[in-house]
Amino acid sequence: MDKTIRLTAAQAMVKWLSVQMTDEGDRFIEGMWAIFGHGNVAGIGEALHAYRDVFPTWRGQNEQTMAHAAIAYAKAKKRTRAMAVTSSIGPGSTNVVTAAALAHVNRLPLLVVAGDIFATRRPDPVLQQVEDFDDGTVSANDCFRPVSRYFDRITRPEHLLYALPRALRVMTDPANCGPAVLAFCQDVQAEAYDYPADFFEPRVWHIRRPAPDAGELARVAELIRAAKTPVIVSGGGTIYSQAEDTLAAFAEKHRIPVAETQAGKSGLPQSHPMNFGASGVDGSAAANAASQKADLVIGVGTRFQDFTTGSRTLFGPDAKLVSINIHGYDAAKHGAESLVGDAKVTLEALTEALGDYRADAPDVAARADWLRAVDDHCARPGDQAAPPTDAQVIGAVQRAATQTAVAMCAAGTMPGALKLLWQPGQGGYHMEYGYSCMGYEVAGAMGIKLACPEREVICFVGDGSYMMANAELATAVMRRVPFTVVLTDNRGYGCINRLQTLGCGGEPFNNMYVDCNVEDQPEIDYVAHAAAMGAHAVKAAGTDQLEAELQAARARNIPTVIVIDTIAPDFPGTGLETTAGEHGHFWDVAVPEVSDRQKQRDFHARYIAQTARQSLVN
Repeated sequence: MDKTIRLTAAQAMVKWLSVQMTDEGDRFIEGMWAIFGHGNVAGIGEALHAYRDVFPTWRGQNEQTMAHAAIAYAKAKKRTRAMAVTSSIGPGSTNVVTAAALAHVNRLPLLVVAGDIFATRRPDPVLQQVEDFDDGTVSANDCFRPVSRYFDRITRPEHLLYALPRALRVMTDPANCGPAVLAFCQDVQAEAYDYPADFFEPRVWHIRRPAPDAGELARVAELIRAAKTPVIVSGGGTIYSQAEDTLAAFAEKHRIPVAETQAGKSGLPQSHPMNFGASGVDGSAAANAASQKADLVIGVGTRFQDFTTGSRTLFGPDAKLVSINIHGYDAAKHGAESLVGDAKVTLEALTEALGDYRADAPDVAARADWLRAVDDHCARPGDQAAPPTDAQVIGAVQRAATQTAVAMCAAGTMPGALKLLWQPGQGGYHMEYGYSCMGYEVAGAMGIKLACPEREVICFVGDGSYMMANAELATAVMRRVPFTVVLTDNRGYGCINRLQTLGCGGEPFNNMYVDCNVEDQPEIDYVAHAAAMGAHAVKAAGTDQLEAELQAARARNIPTVIVIDTIAPDFPGTGLETTAGEHGHFWDVAVPEVSDRQKQRDFHARYIAQTARQSLVN
């Protein structure tokens, strides 16, 4: 008779997760973030306590932000490891939906174990239950379906025998990677079952590296050999494949300049001679010039999002497009010639097929000119009493940071500014810009530091994003997870105000506090607020003090928050064409067709002229 172990379903889940391993001998699921409530405290809570010595539990302050920390951990680990989160039913679960969408868009692994209603339906409707009047199978957790790569509802304890391996199979699949959601009925969590003992034997999950199809490889190699001025657009897939050095060797050997997406930035260090900087809307003059003159665009691990392509206006009308991607869905976008495969393996095969092919020499003078422009924008301001620009803040942080520092952000003006101006070493950049989720920053910084404790982590966050979600500062203090927050205060949503007024011809309204039709402007003491949660907090009077505080922060074992007042953003990197010839490219943000204001009508005419340049090939 086969040996069995009698456990509750929740105990079985935690015990199984504790023995799922990587090739390096680590747990693939490092631990579980948890906020307990009804729906998970009695079942999953008890199980996590029972296995606390072999499977860590992390307490968060908000379900969304603890999931952000888990996602940042997985991103920093290049998808080789992940974390889980558990929530109660109802609002606890739906709080995680935003984070699940973030993981889905960014192709990042996340295990969500959401408490659900009773499988027996005996006490229905329970507290916080969402009822569908026409479908008795629906619960609030069905909100996860469109933002999950794998969704399952656990209504029997033996369902775990099938659901758990399927969930990890998705999370470790480089093509279909994303969030897996188990809606775990709360009565089933507590129900016992005789599980096969071998279900709990340690298992190693291998992340495959699919080789490209020979026919696709030959066709792409032929296109490259025929190109004179190709350009590479490198995305996050380069980093997740750990193909950074392979990309560098490929670009050097074949003399092809590289432009980077938000997810792909720092795959090559900024110092690499083939790194021409950021691509697209928030792109560098050098990278965008190379892209516009390219006769062939080679995407590596990118989904060619609108910021990357200038809303389909960046590349020349006669340019051909090649897309190397792990997933056929992404590889076929924009009518590209698809080359489906792992980025590292595919680049190795492609360089062998190309032999001694070399493109025409790229415009290295344009690259040098751009880097000088970056230095000018980021230079130390002479007047330390005046509020600096965001570019000057970035320059100060760059001067003070260690060579292996990781700069991270997610929303507002800073993502465009950092993509354009931050000069990282390899792996020194972490941007969540697939979903550009306000509130990711503080929690994400904690997740990065957990994944990379040896690296300095610097979180850039605006006052708007900080106000949206900051509570995980308390968690980082409690857990002694040190990182540095640079909080730039421009007294409102400065990025969107600029888009509203300078990008779309609107009037300033409802973004900056001064434009919110209120009698008293908020005077928020961010230093006091951060200090109240236990962080070391200080206000920098200028960029010189900012540099000094950044250096001092490295000696602490808790987060440091440095607040600095900045002026409204008006510099390269916001994605708007207001500094002619210096940066950026068109971004398609629809402008009203009818207006009483001449300014608005003029902007609409300009908008129509820009959209006429868009490629409509999908």
